[in-house]
Amino acid sequence: MKKVFVFAMCCAALASCNLGKNSDAELKAMQERDSLNQIIAQRDNEINDLMTTFNDIEEGFRVINEAQGRVNLARAGEGSNAKARIQENMQFIKSTMEQNRTLINKLRQQLQQSTVKSEALQKALDNLTKQLELKDQQIAELQAELEAKNIHIAELDQRVTELSTDVQSLTEENTQNQQTISHQDTQLNTAYFVYGTKKELKNQGILDGGGLFKKAKVSGNYNNDYFTKIDIRTTKEIKLYSKKADIKTSHPAGSYTIDEDSEGQKVLHITNPQQFWNNSKYLVIVVK
Repeated sequence: MKKVFVFAMCCAALASCNLGKNSDAELKAMQERDSLNQIIAQRDNEINDLMTTFNDIEEGFRVINEAQGRVNLARAGEGSNAKARIQENMQFIKSTMEQNRTLINKLRQQLQQSTVKSEALQKALDNLTKQLELKDQQIAELQAELEAKNIHIAELDQRVTELSTDVQSLTEENTQNQQTISHQDTQLNTAYFVYGTKKELKNQGILDGGGLFKKAKVSGNYNNDYFTKIDIRTTKEIKLYSKKADIKTSHPAGSYTIDEDSEGQKVLHITNPQQFWNNSKYLVIVVK
């Protein structure tokens, strides 16, 4: 009986030892699993951050390409609206390029600090860097073309301004010429007439002592204001309000007639104005 008891105690001790060993092994396995899970989670987070940055950069290049397309379309247009659209899109391109530059630098730092070491990721970063450099070159060329176009437009504007100035000068000169021609035409078609008794006309210095028109003194000694100014193109009739009239200036006989109105008053009718006024633009008539 004693032997059986001793055997039972030995079995219990042996079982207790085995149980202790199994618990230690399981604990160690759990710790290793947790550590591995942490590593996997960290790698997943790093990869997610890297891919988010990659996607942001790719989206930046996509919207830049769209903006470049809008600039090219606007360049084909005309007017102030097209110029405003170009300026707006160029500003958008420049700001987006700066954002992409910042994101690529961020991605480079992420890869350097990351536990994920991948040749594919490094190669993708290198491609993005080259794409950024190429895009910088394209934007610079586009900017140069736009500046050259602006200069060309400025030159055209200057030429248009010069032409406008020339047109204005020609218009002013033409106006002056027309005024001169009009003035000359007026002078050519201006004549003066006067009628009155011989005494009245002598008193005004228009007739001399012998009753002749002082033609040599047209601009001199007689009262020129005593004459009536007329346009020979429109004045074809002069009423003399007298029953007798004698023309003292030289006018071709066939260019006029002196008739009587219903009251027997003399009326001068100029039948050929050009011929009538050809010898003199002054008409002096003595009435009684």
